[in-house]
Order: sequence, then structure tokens, then C-alpha cells
Amino acid sequence: QVQLVESGGGLVQAGASLRLSCAASGRTLSSVAVGWFHQAPGKEREFVAAITRSGIRTLYTDSVKGRFTISRDNAKNTVYLQMNSLKPEDTAVYYCAARNGAYYSRSRNDYDYWGQGTQVTVSS
Repeated sequence: QVQLVESGGGLVQAGASLRLSCAASGRTLSSVAVGWFHQAPGKEREFVAAITRSGIRTLYTDSVKGRFTISRDNAKNTVYLQMNSLKPEDTAVYYCAARNGAYYSRSRNDYDYWGQGTQVTVSS
């Protein structure tokens, strides 16, 4: 079992930056691939970014490429999502998720563990 706790969300103006953290307990995070998803009101939970177990490979949805960076510090059992140049359309609850195995997936159905989410609100 892996327990995940997100933090770092908040209310910011457009153009600002936030760094989300996903801290794991119960099992070492180095044994799983990790993804970030977001869910806006009335919409489905959507893929944002993911990183392999090793941290060598990353994957992003097109709308965040060049603005968001996913990284991991296995020694701290934490995965980060650095979000720069935030836009109002980035407003959502952000969830981190972990899946058993080395590789990531864009599909939320492939993830085995989820955090409770952290709210990100970007005002125009």
C-alpha cells in the first residue's frame, strides 16, 4: 500500500508559479511510477504529467508542455509538480497517483493509489 498526500495548492494570479508536492508513506516511492491529474468542476479527471519509477522519463499533456515540470526525489519519497506561467484554465483540484511498475500511463484507470487532492485556483 502507498498513501499519498498532496500539498502546495493555493490561489494565485495568472502568470504566477506554484510547486505541488506529493509525499508518500507506507511504501517507498521509488518502487512506483507517479502521475499528476487534475479535475475541474463538472469535468472528468484528466492527465497532466507523469514520471517513471527511475525518474528518467517524463510525459506531459500538450497544454502544460513548457510550463510544468514533474520531478521526483526518491530519497525524500516525494514527487513534485512545478507549475509556471499559470493560466485560469489550470484551475482544478490536482491529484497525484501511483502505479505499480516502472512505467507511467496517461490513463487514470492504470493507477493503483491516489491522494486526496489539492486545490489550485488561478485568477485572471
